[in-house]
Amino acid sequence: MASVDWGSLGGLEPAAGRLLVATPLLGDPHFVRTVVYLLEHDGGGTVGVVLNRPSHTPVGQVLPDWHDAVSGPAVVFGGGPVQPDGALCLGQLQPGAEGIREVVDGVSTVDLDGDVAVIAPNARRLRVFAGHSGWAAGQLDTELAEGAWWVLRGTPDDLFSEDPRTMWRQVLRRQPTPLNLLATFPLDATLN
Repeated sequence: MASVDWGSLGGLEPAAGRLLVATPLLGDPHFVRTVVYLLEHDGGGTVGVVLNRPSHTPVGQVLPDWHDAVSGPAVVFGGGPVQPDGALCLGQLQPGAEGIREVVDGVSTVDLDGDVAVIAPNARRLRVFAGHSGWAAGQLDTELAEGAWWVLRGTPDDLFSEDPRTMWRQVLRRQPTPLNLLATFPLDATLN
């Protein structure tokens, strides 16, 4: 399998709302088997959040007012290694709701300093992330050329999955062949 051009299997260009799915070649422990939802990709760089790293920390432990407003599982998600002490909230809210900035496809950033009593009634789904993932200008392009990521179509349903721990396999299974066959690729191919 070493001769496979891993990166060419996704076939899409990075853009807000798309997914970065780690290929088996990606060895960085922050990103092994991750699915990243892209929030921004432009000449200045790329920003996203890891979707499949829920923590064991309830949202209410760090943001008590927001605990009942977030979607299940109601824990803080590890969004990535950039600013891990900062919180980022993403949601699907009614357009024009106070305290939001739309990103793509009805997904918006939510101001966690805003009034939860005003924001929550306008929200269909909310999720809180500790930190985010970021790439400087050109950095993601280099990683894509090295075959570290697949760029795949994403949906808001991916962002708010109720079963985030199995997302890497779920996302690959819904792809056309041969990518869907890689959903069963072992974490350590040498043990296969």
